[in-house]
Formats: sequence, structure tokens, C-alpha cells
Amino acid sequence: MEEKVFGQAKTRLYVCNTAVVGTGAAGYGAANRLWQYGQKDILMVTEKRRAGTSRNTGSDKQTYYKLTLSGGEPDSVREMADTLFSGRCVDGDLALCEAALSVQEFLKLAELGVPFPKNRYGEYVGYKTDHDPRRRAASAGPYTSRLMTEKLEEAADEKGIPILDGHQVIRILSDGKKAYGLLCLDTDVRSQDNPFVLIQCKNIVYAAGGPAGMYADSVYPFGHYGASGLAFEAGARGKNLTEWQYGMASVKPRWNVSGTYMQVLPRVFSARPDGTGEREFLTDFFKEPSRMLSKLFLKGYQWPFDVEKIEGGSSVIDILVYLETCKGRRVYLDYRCNPGGGAVDFGSLDRDAREYLEKAGACFGTPIERLEHMNAPAVDFYRDKGVDLHREPLEIALCAQHNNGGLSVDCWWQTDVEGLFAAGEAAGTHGVYRPGGTALNAGQVGSARAARYIAARRQGKPEDGFEPAAEKALEEMEGLARRALAGTGNVRKLWEEAGRRMSRWGGAMRNPEEITGYLAEVKGYLDNFADLAAVEKKTQLQWLYRLRDMLISQYVYLYAMNDYVEKGGKSRGSALYTDPEGKKPYEGLPEMFRFTLDDGRHDHMIQEIFYRDGDCGVQWRRARPIPKEDDFFENVWREYRRDGNIR
Repeated sequence: MEEKVFGQAKTRLYVCNTAVVGTGAAGYGAANRLWQYGQKDILMVTEKRRAGTSRNTGSDKQTYYKLTLSGGEPDSVREMADTLFSGRCVDGDLALCEAALSVQEFLKLAELGVPFPKNRYGEYVGYKTDHDPRRRAASAGPYTSRLMTEKLEEAADEKGIPILDGHQVIRILSDGKKAYGLLCLDTDVRSQDNPFVLIQCKNIVYAAGGPAGMYADSVYPFGHYGASGLAFEAGARGKNLTEWQYGMASVKPRWNVSGTYMQVLPRVFSARPDGTGEREFLTDFFKEPSRMLSKLFLKGYQWPFDVEKIEGGSSVIDILVYLETCKGRRVYLDYRCNPGGGAVDFGSLDRDAREYLEKAGACFGTPIERLEHMNAPAVDFYRDKGVDLHREPLEIALCAQHNNGGLSVDCWWQTDVEGLFAAGEAAGTHGVYRPGGTALNAGQVGSARAARYIAARRQGKPEDGFEPAAEKALEEMEGLARRALAGTGNVRKLWEEAGRRMSRWGGAMRNPEEITGYLAEVKGYLDNFADLAAVEKKTQLQWLYRLRDMLISQYVYLYAMNDYVEKGGKSRGSALYTDPEGKKPYEGLPEMFRFTLDDGRHDHMIQEIFYRDGDCGVQWRRARPIPKEDDFFENVWREYRRDGNIR
């Protein structure tokens, strides 16, 4: 990596073979593997080194999904690939890679010091997670991804891999077919006459996470925004963008309220924005207290909102919470007293709830007493974040948690822009459903595959084409900054408004007409962005460029949702598309919640969206099947000696 000066404006220029964008688990995974495979001409680029989802989020048992490594239960790479492929709209070659490399990447993390539990004989024990037919799940506790990131960071620091911190990527330099580098904003603009920084490189590993900033109601940590819009603008296609996970989470701090947070049966109430007018709104819908409490308990197991779990499961709770927030009211979990204010009749609960609480010895007292008894660290977590559940209620909302879609990649995690690879949540390797914990594995596998390909096939100096791309990007982004600095600041207001609209119309509950309306609205924002967005000072430029990226992301994602409906798509996974001709799951719900479950016609079809010149196009294709490779040892060995199987 070398530093130069570019152009008459003396823009700082870094030259390297590979730039890794992001310092989460996937980014550090890529950097370490590149170094291991011999490609040491690396530069990591990050807006904030210790921000991001993998470092600053978790759940009560954060999961890593991998091949079974304990006990006598049979398992195989092909069977795990079949499980991943069965999630619907999954490419089989990616499923096979994630299964095949899961053990390698898991043991790498264990060797680095992530404390995954093993028994006295050395077996890494597992448990069954959601959508998992085996016991493939492993966990190092609620902060598994943080531990992964910290250990991977330590390994990168030991190697001396350089990191450009405080640099926000604002343009991927490309001609739509090939990537040439990055244009960044040095966020410490107060110390810079010229805040722009260029990176010329042959390869980019894009590990910037999912587009978390699109939503106001989000469980992503503050400081994680994603930058998918820039990748779409550069020519990368989006895949399965309609597929997300949504679920109930606390608003401050942002944290999933799954597991024991719901199983201890907290009181649920709403209030006006000023805190007055408390009411336990769930009782308006559930006339029998035991039924309401049983659904609350079940919500702990069935945390993600799922349209197939509305009638027979607990996802009706998500709908009721969403409806209450749409009225402008704030919703809370209160652990200080039982629902209704009296004692809980544990004997009237559904069998699963009753037996679980009996076995846990938790058929007593108030929710906070039950929570302290069953899972004291869950109480400690909020206390450490400044929320004392003994003294105050916890505000919640139905929030975006994870994008199952993302950038479309091949089996080496390269997008259709040559030299631009995606890893982690930025890459769209999941489908409608996925076993819990596959995201952590996919990030490590994807970064390893990208690194292997770069080291074997994409060594050497950056290619021609950088200068015209850099000059064009500098001219456009500098021009945008000059125009924006001429007005009074409004970018934060525009950001907040756009996030609220996306949560309302492009979240878990989707009305096709409202999607179409907001799609046109976002298009108008983008077409007139230079005239609409304004900042008061240079220190706000990062929000200007972030707003632009977020609006591009919103437009592409809304386009995908709109197209899905136009192609006959119905409710599936974590997305309910309202349908006036559909069935209303409960008479107590408003008419707007009529919906129809998807009939499966799209289960093996992949929707890909491309963004060109300010507008979108779409292509549908069949999901790639799981490859049936020749596994005769002598043949594979011969090919491996010849080319390392990098094809």
C-alpha cells in the first residue's frame, strides 16, 4: 500500500491491490484470509472502526451455524447444504460453499480464542436452532459476534494490516462492469482543506453490512448504516431484496426482546408520546387472559415476525404492537407488575408455556422476579445500558433486524462488477427463511472465498481506468458538497422522515399501493437531491452523502417489493402484503390486515434488481441448483494440484 497525491486539488491517494470496506467480522475475516493466502497489499477502510452490527449487537444466545461436531447424530455437508437450500430462493452453489466451509471457519474462530463450549472429550456441542433439523448451532453467549470481531481484529493487528479509520466511502469507482477503486470522505473534515480521499485498487471486498439506515424502527446498533446504495450505483445487482427479518426489539438500547424477555410474561401497555394515557391494549384483542399470556410466552421462541405464525403462532402480537405505534402511541414492556395487575394463573396457560415455567421453577411473583430467577444476565444487560427494569418500563417496536437478501454474488462472492466482492450481510446469500446463526457463518465463508479467489486470480497492480472514474466522481461529489453548503441544514430531518416512511410502508407490513406511492416519492427525492438537501457546515457532509446512499437503497428495495407484487407475489417469510381479496386471520383485526399466503410459485426463482442512470430494472431467474461435483478422490486431487480448484 502506498500513499500519493492525485490531481491539482492534491487529493490524497492510496494505491493497493485490495481494499476491504468494513471492520466487522466479515471485513476482518477477509483481511486475515487475504494475508494468509499471500495477498498482503491490503488496506482496510472504515467510517468508524469499532462501530457496526457484528461488534455491537447480539441476543440472549447469539448463534453460529455449522456442521454437527458432536454426538452420534449423522450429518453431512450435502445435508447441511440441502437445509440451507430449502430456505427458498437460495442459490445451491452458495449453500454448498457455506456448508462445506462451515467447519473450517468455525474452528478458525475457536483457534483464535472465541470460547465456543466443548465437552471434556473435545466435542463442540450443539443445540437446535430455528429451521434446523439437526443440532448444528453453537454459541459463545449473547455477544458471540462481538467476540468473533475482537479476536479477528487482534489477528489483523498482529499482522500489521493497515486501517484507514474515519473514512466514509461515498462512491465506488466503476464503469458498471469493472471496479477501479473508492472515493471516501475523511470525516474529520475540520482538519482537512480537502476532505476527499481516493483509493485505487484492483479488488474491493465490500463488507459494509446491510442497509440498516433505511429504517427508523431498527434493532441495528446506532452507528451502523450500511452502504448498499453505493454498490447498486456501481452496477452490482440486488438479490432477494424483498426478504428481511423483523421482530420486536427495545428502542433504546436496540436489542431483541426474545427468549426469556417474553417468556416471563411482562405487562404490555401503550401510552401517548408524553407518557400519559396508559392502557393494556392487548386485552382489546384477547378476551381470554390465558390466551394472551400463552401467545406472549410463545413470542419468546418465535421472535421473528412470520406470516405463517399469525394464526397458529405468536406473530399476531407483532401486528398488534405495530398497529398501536401507527396510532402515534408508544409501546412498552413492563416487568414491574403482571399483566392486569394481579397474579398470573399459571395453570390456565397452554401446555408448553405451563410446563416450561414449571420446570424453570418460575411460577411465582412478578415478571422481573421471574426474569431474575431464570436469566439474571438479561436484567444486567439493560442495567449496564442505563435501563433498570426494576424501576422503569422498556419501550419496544417492530423493528428491522437482518436483510436475508443483498448484493448478488457468484460462488466466489464476486458481484457482477469485476473486482467487486461482497461479504457478510452486504451479500445476498440467504432466502426467505434461514436457520438461526447462518449469518455469522456466511460472513466468514464469504470472506474466505473472496480472499481465496483474489489471492489466486487477481494479484498485481490496479488496472487502467481509474483516472477518468476518479475525476468524474470527484467532480460530482465536490459539486454536490458546494451546492449543499449554500443552504440551511435539513439532511438529518430528511433522513428521519425517510426512515419513518420506510418503516411504515416498506417494513414487515406492506400495503402495495403505499409501496408504489412511496417509491415515486423517493424517486422524486433522488431526481432533485442536489436542490433539496442542504448542510450548514462541512462536518455535516457525511450525513449528506449518507442520505443519498440511503435513498438509493430505499428506491431499489421498494422497486423490488413493488415488482414482487406485480409478478403475483403474496405474503411470505417476514413480510405481510395486504390483499383486500385475502383472508383476515382474526376478526378482531382491521380490514387492512387481509392477506394471502404465497402459493410457492416463486420458491425457486431469484429476483435480481439493477440500478442504472437513476432507475431500476429487474430480471428473474431460477435458483442455481446444488452442484453435483465429482468427489472421486484421485480426480479431485489431480485438479487441485493443477489449479487449486479456483475456477
